[in-house]
Amino acid sequence: MGKASRQRRLKQERERKQRRATQPSASSPPAPSRPPHEAEQPSQRELAAVGVAEALQALAHGLQDQFMEWVEALAGQQQVPGWDATVSRELVSHLRVSVSGAWRHGWQPAELVRHAGRERGDWHARMVTDMIADEMRGYAAATVDDRWLAQLSALRTEVWWGSDDAYLGRWRGREGDSPQATLITAVELLLVLGHLPVLPRLCPLPGTVRPGAAARPGAAAGDERTADERILGKIRALLAKAESTEFTEEAEALSARAQELMAKYSIDHALLAAEAGRKDKPASRRLPVDNPYEGPKAQLLEEVAKANRCRAVWYKSLGMSAVIGFPADLNAVELLFTSLLVQANTAMLRAGAKRDRYGRSRTRAFRQSFLMSYAIRIGERLAGATGDAERQVAAEAPGRNLLPVLAARHQAVDDAVDEMFGDGVSYHRTGRVSDSEGWYSGRAAADTAALHGHREVTAESA
Repeated sequence: MGKASRQRRLKQERERKQRRATQPSASSPPAPSRPPHEAEQPSQRELAAVGVAEALQALAHGLQDQFMEWVEALAGQQQVPGWDATVSRELVSHLRVSVSGAWRHGWQPAELVRHAGRERGDWHARMVTDMIADEMRGYAAATVDDRWLAQLSALRTEVWWGSDDAYLGRWRGREGDSPQATLITAVELLLVLGHLPVLPRLCPLPGTVRPGAAARPGAAAGDERTADERILGKIRALLAKAESTEFTEEAEALSARAQELMAKYSIDHALLAAEAGRKDKPASRRLPVDNPYEGPKAQLLEEVAKANRCRAVWYKSLGMSAVIGFPADLNAVELLFTSLLVQANTAMLRAGAKRDRYGRSRTRAFRQSFLMSYAIRIGERLAGATGDAERQVAAEAPGRNLLPVLAARHQAVDDAVDEMFGDGVSYHRTGRVSDSEGWYSGRAAADTAALHGHREVTAESA
C-alpha cells in the first residue's frame, strides 16, 4: 500500500470514527488512559501486548474497522509517559521473534526482504531489513554461514535507531510517517511473517556454525576456490560485454566463449572430484523470478538448469525458483540465466509495442509468446552445446571415463530433489503462447544469442 493511500485511509477512518455513536461497543479496544482502580490496573506492557495482538487478529480476519480502532488506541496515548516506548518495544520484540521463526522455516535474509516487498511494499521491506539487523546483533560473525553474511552485506543491514524503545519514533522521523501509518506497517509486516510457508533449509542457521569447522559439503577449498573465482570472473566479464554490446556478431562470440568456459569449468569439477574420491553432494539455491511474464522466465531458468545438469522447481506464489545441482553447475546456471534474461528483455523491448489490425494492443500477448519461444529455443541450443562440450572433453582425454561420472551426478541431483520435495514436484510449460509474431521473434532472438556463432535469424526467415 502506498504512503498516500495509507494517509487517505487514516483520514477516512478518523472521519468515520467521529460519526459513530459515542457509546463503545463490546468489541472496541480498551482505552489505556482510563484510570481503573489501582488493584485492577494492567501495566503499560500488558495493554500494549493486548493492543498489538488484537490489531493483528483483526487484520488477519479482514476486520478493517476493528483493526483501525486498535491502531488508533495504540497511537493515541503518546502523551502518556513511556507509552510510545512500550509499544515500540513490544512490536520490535514480536517482529524479531517472527524473523527468527522465518529462518527456522527455511527463509534467508534476502528472500525475507524481497517477499515482504512483494506482499506489501517498500516500507515493509525496509522494516524487515531493520528487524533482521536487530536479530543479528545476537550472533558472532564467526558462527554465521558465509552465504548468510554475504546476503546481510548486500542488504546493508544496520541497527541505526539505537534501542528498541526508540524504534517507532526514529522510523517516523526517517520515513516521514504518522504514528498510525507506522503502526499499520508494523502490524501488516507481522501478518506477512506469520504466514510464511516452510521452505527447505539451504544453509545453517545463524549461531550454529562452529568457528574453524570444515567447509560445507561440496564447497571448494583453498586454491580450488581461488581458481573458481578467477574463472567465474572471466565468465562474468564476457557475459557483461555480451549484454551491453549493440553488435550481434560480438555478442555471439562473447556468449560462445562464456559457454565454453562454463562447460569446461563444470566438467573439470566433476572429473576432479571423482578422481580424488571426494564425495561431493548437490546443493540448492533459490533465484528470483519476477513479474511481468514470470511463467516464461521460470521456463527459461528450467531450460538453463536442465542443460547444466541441474533441476529447477518454481515457487510460483513466492516469485522464485529453487535450483538443485552441484555447486559448479549452480554457478553456471545463475550466471547464464541472468545474462540471457537481460539479452531477452533487451531484444523484446527493442521490438516495441504491438497492435492488431483493429488498433487494439497485443503487446502483452506478443511479449509472453516472445519469451516462451526464447526459453524453449535457448533450451534446445544449450542442450546441444552441453553435448558438444562433453564429447570434446572425452576426445581430448580418452583415458578419463566421463560418462559414468556425469551419470552419477545426474542421479545424485534427482535423489536430492526427491529428498527435498518428494512427490510434490510437477513439470509443465509455464506460459501460454498466443502470438505467432512473438513466437518467431523470440526464436530469432534466441538464435541471436547463439552459443556457437550461428547467423542471426529473422522472423521472416524462421
